[in-house]
Amino acid sequence: MNNLEKTEYINQLFDLYKSLLTEKQYEVIEKYYSYNLSLKELSEELKVSRSAILDSIEHATKKLYDYESKLKLFEKREKLIERIEKLDLDSNEKQKLIDEVLYGI
Repeated sequence: MNNLEKTEYINQLFDLYKSLLTEKQYEVIEKYYSYNLSLKELSEELKVSRSAILDSIEHATKKLYDYESKLKLFEKREKLIERIEKLDLDSNEKQKLIDEVLYGI
């Protein structure tokens, strides 16, 4: 998995499991992966060392991976999308069904 794929995967895990992170972990992961702030920018903003930021990112990322290994929400979501894609529907109907199932829209 390259860096871009890893970032996308972590962002998707974050969307699924963010409510399970501490407030600080939530903030660091969101700013680092979603807003693409550097370690230096984060350390200046949060007034802690870069190594503290890196430790927080590593710990929170590990928690996201652990949640997925136990709950498998991402894996289940991907399988559901694959099954919907195989249905004999036009692309608009498929997208509407995916949105309805995933987001309640």
